Amino acid sequence: MVTDSYLPTRDGVVTAVITLRKALEDMGHTVFIIAPDPGKEYREEGVIYFRATKFKKYPDYYIPIFPSNKREVIESLNVDVIHIYGVTFMALKALIVSHTTHIPTVMTYVTNVVDALRFYSPLPLPLPMQEKLAWIYIRNILKRPSCIIALTPESLKEFDQNGIRPKRTEVIPIGIDIRHFVEGLDGSEIRKRYGLENNRVVIHVGRVSYEKNIPQAVDAMRFMPEDVRLMIVGKGPALEDLKKHVQDSGLSDRVIFTGFVSDEELPLHYAASDVVVSASRFETQGLTIVEAMACGIPAACAAGRAFLDVIKDGYNGYLFGEAPEDCAEALKKCLDEKEALMPGIRATAVEYSTDTVGKKLTALYESVCSKKE
Repeated sequence: MVTDSYLPTRDGVVTAVITLRKALEDMGHTVFIIAPDPGKEYREEGVIYFRATKFKKYPDYYIPIFPSNKREVIESLNVDVIHIYGVTFMALKALIVSHTTHIPTVMTYVTNVVDALRFYSPLPLPLPMQEKLAWIYIRNILKRPSCIIALTPESLKEFDQNGIRPKRTEVIPIGIDIRHFVEGLDGSEIRKRYGLENNRVVIHVGRVSYEKNIPQAVDAMRFMPEDVRLMIVGKGPALEDLKKHVQDSGLSDRVIFTGFVSDEELPLHYAASDVVVSASRFETQGLTIVEAMACGIPAACAAGRAFLDVIKDGYNGYLFGEAPEDCAEALKKCLDEKEALMPGIRATAVEYSTDTVGKKLTALYESVCSKKE
């Protein structure tokens, strides 16, 4: 697995790599991780690193812009498949190695980088020009791997709309460990920690970044019953601006910021909640939404991109439009109909389990390897 981001960075890509590595190893496969070097204080034993520097626009990310002995490193591992996560520097290194060694590659298309340009691009060019150039780049890079893995069918529609023509596509979501994220956990200590014993709780989990559109979820609290609180779990570049928005909106008593939460405690935070929310229209899957469902809570999500596939109204949650009132209405429905939604919530969690995803990935790896032979 060659990835653009890895620990100490925390995002959906990192979660996917860690989770799927364990799932594949449990099935008997050998998995190596190759990632940008975050510095010796953050290095993890067993991970192979390429020299990198901090990304100034987003300090939690590291970019491997330096030359590396990538071919020698990957050839020495004697791997059958290179699985790429991301479309930037590490992806280019992996594709160069594949071209010279003929090791087949598959790429999981995790992030729509075009949407992120307006927030994080370091280039002094007009945004429309940057977006045009980015699509040219993406069209070219996505036609090179043996297969592009989309996380939802909605991503495949975007490929068609933007002239992306991969050699082959498969829809395989990022899996979740349904042995870790389970129903019936006791979240009472978490509620006590944040003074939420007598409240109903809406939880938002993930990077606190601008593209996540978290202010819509905050503003929805103005239209919710007085006993409802919003718990925002995570950290990121938009955190201070979001805290200021909460304060300026007069909602400081309705919104709790927990900061970063460990993997061990995250299921307990879901268990302390009654509904999970995401107002993002940026997601290619929305991993935390499925984690929350595995813990037995319904989801209210923005009607855009991946959530159009993941969320089915009245089945496992509700979709909402662009106004805060729309978000609040979906949240109220989830709170009122939680028991009726439970069968759909449970079925969705199983569909995204690492066991299911691991089997699909294994079949894909075998397929691209057989074509190589």
